[in-house]
Amino acid sequence: MSRSLRIFLCCQQDLRPHAVPAYRFWAEYFRAAFAEAGHTCLEAPGCDWAEGLVALDDAAAEAWRVRTWNQALDWLRREHARQPIDFFLGYLFPRQVMPAAIAEIRALGIPCVNFFCDNVREFRRVPAEFHGFDLHWVPEHKALPLYALDRLPVLHAPMACWVPPTQRAPAPLGAGAVTFVGTRDEQRERLFAEAITRGLPVELRGSGWESPATAYASPPTRARNPVELLSRQVAFGLQYGCVALIRKHTRALRQAPLDFDFAPHARPAPFGDAYWPALRESIVCLGVNRYPSPRFPFDRPDTYSRLRDIEAPMAGACYLTEWTEGLDLLYEPGVEIETYRDAEELCAQCDALTSDAPRRARLRLAGQRRALADHTIAKTIARVASRLGLGA
Repeated sequence: MSRSLRIFLCCQQDLRPHAVPAYRFWAEYFRAAFAEAGHTCLEAPGCDWAEGLVALDDAAAEAWRVRTWNQALDWLRREHARQPIDFFLGYLFPRQVMPAAIAEIRALGIPCVNFFCDNVREFRRVPAEFHGFDLHWVPEHKALPLYALDRLPVLHAPMACWVPPTQRAPAPLGAGAVTFVGTRDEQRERLFAEAITRGLPVELRGSGWESPATAYASPPTRARNPVELLSRQVAFGLQYGCVALIRKHTRALRQAPLDFDFAPHARPAPFGDAYWPALRESIVCLGVNRYPSPRFPFDRPDTYSRLRDIEAPMAGACYLTEWTEGLDLLYEPGVEIETYRDAEELCAQCDALTSDAPRRARLRLAGQRRALADHTIAKTIARVASRLGLGA
């Protein structure tokens, strides 16, 4: 059995709610997983890490970094002197990183690890702010070449997920619905519109599905002067590429909102204690791995394995997800999960699964067994400790 570790966690903790898409569950997953594995989770008091994700101007963002990192470092020095800390684990976006602070933590003899799970979506190159970490926990298989390009140390490990023990018992087979849990976006709505037209009896549980046609315009912002507008366009082009910049503007001009009524299929989003039953009690739980991005043609979207690919099997769901690179390294398709590549195959797989209860039961058990054996946070932390030479 691995020894107990003292881990300093910086993972979107906050002091008050922020207008940022769902983020609080990440820290909850890590805290619970550390406690279950016998590790100590250390958190700097008074630090609002999630505030660094809010849309701040450059001066405000720099003020946040200086204030937050200085407060964290003051606490960290005292705590490390009192009892040594084994390593730092962050889930930090580039704008949250203060390279000088990471260097100071390393100078104390504390290795620094960053978990980041939107590399494929966010980056064409690994940002310079990430280069100072000792190790990068990278879930997306497609992101590995990005880190290899800069010769950065990588641990390819699953998305960070923890399921409450009460939700790990064999799930009831029941007569639930084919269910997708997630917000509406332009790629998901096109997929489900085609699938529903083909007869898919799906329940869509998340925000946006109950509304009529959705326009994907940028949210209203304060008026900007021409120099600021130009600088933002240049920044977008540098991050995503010139082709993406052109595609962004031409798509906005020509793409009308999808005229499809999802309301008969829309259900309330499950929150809190309702989340896990929504996954595990569905007759088939669906995953969607495509995502909107101006870097790719609209009719040929990119994909990468998402958090649901760990959450749903770990909770004991009968899981059907969109095929993407690296998925076969997580599971044995056809034995532990099932996959689809387009709306036609999605409908065919759902038809086959809903009419075959013994097969669904086998997938539930095999997928959950694999996820709990190989894809837990505790398993990855043991691999991190081994890579950092912390010993057993």
